[in-house]
Amino acid sequence: MDNGELSLPTATPGPLVPAASSTPGVPLVPGAHPSGSPFGQESERPHPTVRGTASSLRKRIGSALAAVGALIAKFFAAIKGVLLLLPKVKLLTTAGTALVSVVLYSLVFGWWFAVGFVVLLFVHEMGHVIQLRREGIRATAPVFVPFLGAVVGMKQMPKDALAEARVGLAGPILGTAGAAVCLLIAQLTNSPLLRALAYVGFFLNLINLVPLVPFDGGRAMAAMAPGLWFVGLGVMVVLLLVTRNPFLLIFVLLGGMETYRRWKLRGTRSLEQAAYYRVSPRHRMMVGVVYIGLMVVLVLGMIGSEVLHYGSHTFHVA
Repeated sequence: MDNGELSLPTATPGPLVPAASSTPGVPLVPGAHPSGSPFGQESERPHPTVRGTASSLRKRIGSALAAVGALIAKFFAAIKGVLLLLPKVKLLTTAGTALVSVVLYSLVFGWWFAVGFVVLLFVHEMGHVIQLRREGIRATAPVFVPFLGAVVGMKQMPKDALAEARVGLAGPILGTAGAAVCLLIAQLTNSPLLRALAYVGFFLNLINLVPLVPFDGGRAMAAMAPGLWFVGLGVMVVLLLVTRNPFLLIFVLLGGMETYRRWKLRGTRSLEQAAYYRVSPRHRMMVGVVYIGLMVVLVLGMIGSEVLHYGSHTFHVA
C-alpha cells in the first residue's frame, strides 16, 4: 500500500540503527515494536474488557464463599447455643410439669396444699437423683405426672441389684424425712395444712414400698427377694378390685409387664443375670432392715397425722 508521507530508508553499511517511529510520543526502545507487542500482533494483547469480567467474576465467587462461610459459622453457633441451653431445657421441663401439677391439684385440694404436695414429690424424687449420681448413673430431670406422681428416668441400669435397691430406697428415705419435717412444724405451729401434707407424704412413700417394679419397693426386692414381685402384683390387683381406682390399672399393667420381663430374663440363667442378682447375705439383711424400718416409720407417721380435717377433706388411717 502506498503512503506518500513515508519513504523506505536506503541501506548503508554499518551498525543497525532502529528506524524512527512515525507515531509521536512513542519512545525508541531497542527491540521494541511500536505497537507494544514484541511479535507485532495487537490482537494477542489482553483486552481490558476481558480482564474486568474475570475480576468481577472472582469478586462474586469470593463474596458467595464468604456468605456460605458466615452461614456455616452461624449454624454452628446456633448448635452450640442449643447445647448450652439443654440444662435449662431440663429445668424448664421440671418446672413446667410441676406447675401443671400444681394447677390440677389445686382444683381438688386448693393452692397451698397443691404447692406443698408437689414440693414433697420433688423431695422424694431428688432422693433418687442424689443416689443415682453417687452410683455414677446419669438420670433425667424429675418429671411430674398429675395424679400419678413424678418420675426420674435412668440412662442405664445400676451395676447390680444391690445398687438398684439403694437407688430405690433413697427416694422413700428422703421423702419420709420431708414428711417428718412437715409434721414437726405442724406440731409446733398447730398448722392443719402442714399436718395434712405430712399425712399424705407418709402415705405416698408407704405406697411406694409395694414390692413391685416400677415402685421403689420392687427395686428393693431385686436385692432382697425377687420372688416377692408376684406378691406385690397380687396386692395391686386386690387394691384395684376393691377401690376400682382407674389409676391402679396403670400400675397393674406396668408392674405385670415388668415382672414378666425380669422373671423371663432370670430364667435364662445367664452369667450376666446371675452376677446382677448376686447379693451377699449381709447386704440382703441390710436392705431388709431398711425396708421394714421404713414401713414402720411411715405407718407411725400416718397414725400421728390421722383424724385431720383440712378443708373439705379428711386425712386418717382407717
